[in-house]
Amino acid sequence: MTKKQKKMVFRLTVSGVCFVAAIVMEKRSTFAWILFILAYLWAGYDIPMKAFRNIKKGQVFDENFLMTVATFGAIVVGSLEEAVAVMLFYQVGELFNDYAVNKSRRSIKELMDINPEYANLLRDGTEQQVDPYEVEVGDTIVIRPGERVPLDGVILQGFSTMDTKALTGESMPVEVSEGDSVVSGSINLNGVLEVQTTKLFDDSTVAKILELVENASSRKASAETFITRFARVYTPIVVMLALILAIVPPILQGGGWGMWVYRACSFLVVSCPCALVISVPLSFFGGLGAASKNGILLKGSNYLEAMASLDTVVFDKTGTLTTGKFQVSDVAPVHGTREALLELAALGEYHSNHPIALSVKEAYKKEVDPSRIGAVEEIPGHGIHAQVEVGGSWNDLYIGNQKLMEQQKVQINTPSAIVGTTLYLADRKGYLGAVVISDTVRQDVPAAIDRLRQEGVRNLVMLTGDKEEVGKIVGKGLGLDQVYGNLLPGDKVARVEMLLGEKSFGKTLAFVGDGINDAPVLARADIGIAMGGIGSDAAVEAADVVIMDDAPSKLVDVIRIARKTMGIVRQNIIFAIGVKVLVLILVALGYASMWAAVFGDVGVSVLAILNAIRALSYNRENR
Repeated sequence: MTKKQKKMVFRLTVSGVCFVAAIVMEKRSTFAWILFILAYLWAGYDIPMKAFRNIKKGQVFDENFLMTVATFGAIVVGSLEEAVAVMLFYQVGELFNDYAVNKSRRSIKELMDINPEYANLLRDGTEQQVDPYEVEVGDTIVIRPGERVPLDGVILQGFSTMDTKALTGESMPVEVSEGDSVVSGSINLNGVLEVQTTKLFDDSTVAKILELVENASSRKASAETFITRFARVYTPIVVMLALILAIVPPILQGGGWGMWVYRACSFLVVSCPCALVISVPLSFFGGLGAASKNGILLKGSNYLEAMASLDTVVFDKTGTLTTGKFQVSDVAPVHGTREALLELAALGEYHSNHPIALSVKEAYKKEVDPSRIGAVEEIPGHGIHAQVEVGGSWNDLYIGNQKLMEQQKVQINTPSAIVGTTLYLADRKGYLGAVVISDTVRQDVPAAIDRLRQEGVRNLVMLTGDKEEVGKIVGKGLGLDQVYGNLLPGDKVARVEMLLGEKSFGKTLAFVGDGINDAPVLARADIGIAMGGIGSDAAVEAADVVIMDDAPSKLVDVIRIARKTMGIVRQNIIFAIGVKVLVLILVALGYASMWAAVFGDVGVSVLAILNAIRALSYNRENR
């Protein structure tokens, strides 16, 4: 509890004691009257002061004005007990609201704690602690166990595991070693690392994330803007209705001013729009916090609202549905074993740094003996001719594409792979077999597609710059509805515009890409979602939603968080307006007292706030 909240608790306690003491006494006694006044002042002396200050600023019709007029009116007609009760319970509701907002802010603040306080700069062999802003690109910093990574960089020396939970929402540590990249905001769990920085602090991952979170509240959902506009129109209207209620009936009836003024004051109490003005933004704030804790950053509550009506999801292929990394997917020997053919391929590709060669060597998983490799000739556009030692004798090995086989007059007995790249192998005796290298589907993509279907996403589409037949094979395997291939970035925009024209009214289309070369289409979709946001400047800049790791399953999480949040918002709007309208009618007709009005204001506000707090909680394990 903050210092301000503790002070308010003390004030309300004193006010409550005076209030109870005054009720116990003879209500008409002078001492009871003094206690009521003291109870009123202890509870709400600041409310009339705020109302007066706001009137001077031109802000007349707010909750402070309503509470001041209502309680002063009750005091004038002699309803001291009700006047104090209104102010006391109103302040209790405000205290509860303040506590709820602080709870939500603490949830966001946990993410904001990723901001590093210092960097250990290594300069001229000595280590000095400096502000992260002082570190330049190319400087070397030291990160000790338990310290937060202050800037993005590449590890020069050391081995460790990194906690990236604050960035990705995932609790599993990531192992890193020399040559690996590290991002600011993650925590070094063990091992001392020397890191060469690749970005200034202002351009680092942590700085961009903090800026994104801090600015999220500026983009409001339509429900929030509606409530703001509603309050501006609604409050003056109810003040005029209360004024009419206090004046017109006694004039027509020729008396009864006290009763009608009392009803008008009760009318003002229940009409206060606090429940809506507080609970709706608080619900969205909680939804943004729940998403952030799960490694999903939204640039505004308007995108949270849009995600709740998601109808069509358009995926980029490479880097989104697939890993974007080459791997050996098939080994097809004519004679002998798969391992023997893969060994020959690894020998032939030993000196090459081409991504395909690296994939072959990684798949072999054994150390290659360089002494078994003789002269190596690279044939541009065709492949490699290498002298390799097999079974104690040297042999010519040809490894490459179909053109190389045709050049060597080798008859191929293995069909070319439709998906991926095929490496053919041959020696002096003839064709040996083929190794297929292809991009692989991300591990959790099939499950994510199934869950999106379960969440009611009607249309799942893939756009790719790859060959259309390759895209269709991948799309068919995943159960996608439509696949379009051979697309340039401009073609992708045109396809998204076509799909926007086909989507259902009131529904949302999201494009999911890697945020690097898909900026135009990310901007054109209703919602642009960047996968694998860590370390990707383009992702953070171009997308409306950034999923901080490369898990497509997070799409399901953000949909569920959005729908839960919107459900809570609708519940609060219907409940608050419904109860207030009912109590307003009862008060105007004389069937409800100011005590009912207190419930219609403070009680409804407290219940709405309690409901709004639920938006903060989301458990991925129970989805």
